[in-house]
Amino acid sequence: MGESKEIARVARKQAMRRKAQRRHSHFYERCAHWSFGCHGEAEPIRWHRERWMLAGTALLITALSGFIIPVWASAMRPDTVSTAHAMLPLALPRAAPETTHIPTVEDWHIVQVQPGQTLSDIFQGQGLSLTDLQHVVDQAGDTKALHNIRPGQEFDFLLGSDGSLKGIRFDKDEASRTVMRFDGDKAIVTAQTREVERREHVAHGTIDSSLFAAGSKAGMSTQMVLKLAELFKYDIDFVQDLREGDSFTVIYDDVYRDGAYLHEGEIVAAEFVNQGDRYTAYRFKKDDGSYGWFSEDGRPIQKSFLRIPVDFTRISSQFSAARMHPILGLMRAHQGVDYAAPTGTPIHAAGDGVVKFKGWMNGYGNFVIIQHNGSISTAYGHMSKFADERVGQHVSQGSVIGYVGMTGLATGPHLHYEFRVNNVQRDPQKVTLPKPEPLPGAQLAKFKAQVVQPQLARLKTLDANIKLARAGGNKRNDD
Repeated sequence: MGESKEIARVARKQAMRRKAQRRHSHFYERCAHWSFGCHGEAEPIRWHRERWMLAGTALLITALSGFIIPVWASAMRPDTVSTAHAMLPLALPRAAPETTHIPTVEDWHIVQVQPGQTLSDIFQGQGLSLTDLQHVVDQAGDTKALHNIRPGQEFDFLLGSDGSLKGIRFDKDEASRTVMRFDGDKAIVTAQTREVERREHVAHGTIDSSLFAAGSKAGMSTQMVLKLAELFKYDIDFVQDLREGDSFTVIYDDVYRDGAYLHEGEIVAAEFVNQGDRYTAYRFKKDDGSYGWFSEDGRPIQKSFLRIPVDFTRISSQFSAARMHPILGLMRAHQGVDYAAPTGTPIHAAGDGVVKFKGWMNGYGNFVIIQHNGSISTAYGHMSKFADERVGQHVSQGSVIGYVGMTGLATGPHLHYEFRVNNVQRDPQKVTLPKPEPLPGAQLAKFKAQVVQPQLARLKTLDANIKLARAGGNKRNDD
């Protein structure tokens, strides 16, 4: 069986060979002599044309292979792209120190003083005791900031987790702040300096209805207008003497602390023209460190006597040698001036002096007499009640000595005011008041050189500019 399969396979191969030879007979005829077989007797190799062609072709293929294959391999290799590398700085974390200190934000409680509050009220409002308050007062020493607190003043408290007092801050004055820190009974007190500056302003006004309206139009606050009136109250009665067309020019300042507005400052220089009369005031620091206001000739603005010792609404009765008494119905002299004012209005001492009489006087009701010097005295009648001054006590100009009322023979609340010279009544509105003494020689020269000359030059320049502006405005109106 196996022999028959082998015979069949050999027959198939021979048949396939014969078929190939018949199909490619022309090739075999041409290349039969190329055989390298060892059939028969070997003939010596002769290089015919075909053999040279075959050898040349082989050499050519070999040479081309040596050149083309490397080039093709290089072409097929992906291009190497040079990538540009940017150098970026990397912030490497710093090595942490052995101990990291984290600052502690202190929680200070800021308390602003309200009207009517006392320092004990403020401490108790923070849950602190009077012992804490006494401890602070003892450590602070003699400071007015704690003994004379005022509305708007600030106190800063630093409290512990248990509510105990760890620190307190308060303004000692405008330019410094006191800081206290407590560690049990131990206290550390330090002072902090604060930057204070004054910024000047200039205002000019002309009276057309009232001083306050003119001041407001000029950009002044109510408080600054009151300061202006306070300066010139010794020379000008702002209720009766003010006239339309009167004018003023004021140089004043505001106070700033640490760059923030703190409060209104003071009038530096001022000029007031009333019914054609010119009055001036200049602020000057005296040799003793105190400040005062002086006229151009160096005399204090504050006169020896107030022209009017009460804020009144109207004059209800003038000084007169003979008038009909409103209650008695008789003609008799009225040897003083009656200033009508609401009951309870404060009455001020017209000048420095000593209380000579305090009590009831027929017709005058509650009555006070103040002796100012050997020849001049003032008298005040119809008071509703007295102040705390006693007979023989010295009083200063402007101090409150009583309050307006209608005790004695009076038909309404008013102050009856008398000015007496050697016990003879004079008209308070017309009597020539003694002029105060000017500054001493050296201070007067300093005042005129450092204050009057530069400030007067500024006031004159302002007045000239204002007149020029008015003239220009009138010219345009005429055109």
